[in-house]
Amino acid sequence: MKALPPQAPPRFEIRVLPNAAEAARAAAEELAVAAGDAIANRGVFRVALSGGTTPKRLFNTLSTPRFRRRVDWGRTRVYFVDERCVPPSHERSNYRLAKEHLLDPLCVSPANVFRMKGEGEPRRAAADYEKLLRGEFRGRVPRFDFLLLGLGADGHTASLFPGTKALREKIRWVAANSGPSPEEWRLTLTLPVLNAARRVVFLVAGGDKANVVSTVLAKKPGYRKLPASRVRPPRGSLVWIVDESAAAQL
Repeated sequence: MKALPPQAPPRFEIRVLPNAAEAARAAAEELAVAAGDAIANRGVFRVALSGGTTPKRLFNTLSTPRFRRRVDWGRTRVYFVDERCVPPSHERSNYRLAKEHLLDPLCVSPANVFRMKGEGEPRRAAADYEKLLRGEFRGRVPRFDFLLLGLGADGHTASLFPGTKALREKIRWVAANSGPSPEEWRLTLTLPVLNAARRVVFLVAGGDKANVVSTVLAKKPGYRKLPASRVRPPRGSLVWIVDESAAAQL
């Protein structure tokens, strides 16, 4: 039997941009390239989005004339990395943020958008989203073409918080997880799904993230306890895009 060539190692990159706006533009470039590759190779682009202030800048950037024509949104299917357990109209809903700043401005068809139903009972909603993903990906672990992540000052990413049960999940793709306070529930993709992606991009801005960025990327003592440090896609690329304020301690 002919020996197979060794698999290329996953790509890992840290990019430091002058400010949050430039970081958002760099992330938009990454997404546009991922979309072009996916559509050329597989005919569809599958993207999973996070919420928050920094992704909002990315969404607004993608909606500008410079970028709106670079992604074929008609052949894009939009999913979510996580969601707060609130109705879709709630001001804290990740879906509402994406809808108002990306999906509606770009006229993305609702038929191509798959939101987590945060208004439902958390465990049932998590099970329902996993069922949806199993249908979308034909029973295989989802391999998103582009997966957007943020970073909390406590080292959390998606809605995987330090010390929580969902961080240890190895079988389920979607979990209900307690948030920063015990009474706040979230829905989140789990590490097996995050680490199956073709391209993972962390987008981080702000001086309040400098310490945790340094801890994770420089592998300082305690970094293994931080959920963000456990995102290492073995068959994909991992790109950290940070502004100078967030990179101040690197």
